[in-house]
Order: sequence, then C-alpha cells, then structure tokens
Amino acid sequence: MRDPYSDLALRRYSLRKCLERFAPYGHRATWDHLCSRAGFGPEDRSPDPARLVAALDELEAARGVWLAYEEGFARRRRKEKHDGLRRPGSDDDWHRCTWGGCGVAWCDDPGVHPSAPLADVLRKLITALEREPGAACPVCGDAALEWRYGLAHEPSSGPVCTSCGIVVPAPVLTPDAVRRARMRPSRALVSA
Repeated sequence: MRDPYSDLALRRYSLRKCLERFAPYGHRATWDHLCSRAGFGPEDRSPDPARLVAALDELEAARGVWLAYEEGFARRRRKEKHDGLRRPGSDDDWHRCTWGGCGVAWCDDPGVHPSAPLADVLRKLITALEREPGAACPVCGDAALEWRYGLAHEPSSGPVCTSCGIVVPAPVLTPDAVRRARMRPSRALVSA
C-alpha cells in the first residue's frame, strides 16, 4: 500500500483488503469513513496516492488503539482465570462480538458513522467500557438512542445512536438508558 512505485489500483485494493482484518464500523462504513476523511470518493478508482496514505495512517492509528485495548483485556482475563474466574462476565459479551477489531463501533447504515478520527472514536468507546455506565452515546454524547432489530452484526438488535450511527454496547449504558432506547420508536422502513 505504501509503495509509491506500485500500481495505484493495487494500492487502493490493498487499502480495502486491510478492512478485512480491521474495520471498526464494519467494512462498508469504515471504507466510507476513510474516503470522506481522506478526501476521495468511495468509487474513485484512481485517488491521489497521498490521500490513500492518509487513510491508511488513520486506520493504523486506530488499530494501535485497539491492539492496546486487546492487550489489556488479555492481561485482565489471565488474572481472572488465575483467580478462578474461568467464564467471562456479561460485560465481556460485547468483546466476544468484536473479535479482531471488526465491528467494534458497528454502524449498520454505511453512510452514517462518526466523523471524528477512528482512533478518537475507539478511545472514547474503550474509556466508556472502563467506567460506570452512562445515559448517552459514548462517542458523540447524544442521548437520542433507539432500539433497532435486524442489525447486520452480532448482536442482531441493540441501541443505536441516532446522531453518529453506532450500535452502542449495552455495558456502557445504564439500565434506564436501555429502557428508554427500547421505548423510542425506530425509523420506519418504507418500500421504494
């Protein structure tokens, strides 16, 4: 991807292949995010090489944040196992659904995702997982959450932030916030 002598189409393809290993919003939403942040179109077959590198830099920075979290998670689990807690707690259900960093901050609608850098979004999400539950989206701070069914990711239903589009992990929300999200009517689907 970084080789300036490589074919531009191959470099673009290589960046997309990176998303098979690490796509915090899901493959399509992460691609849309990287394209909009780096300033090229998702369908642009010959983007400026500097813009491709900028997108890769953002993805690598976010992956560094995620790998540090995974390392801390593994260290904590080893200690818990040593102390006799063999089965992870319910707070770790979210982590099992995001193995490897895919779908960490799942955005079911690829066109609706946070606009902040990926690394910042992941830091906010990880910080929220390590503190007491709150009543709002840990990424954008909006309390307008709605419960949606039929999500294209595990879990198949959950609270979705109506502002930034992420599926908010249940462990970061208070029971009251989850209850309010369940009561809020989700967007109605209309046929075309």
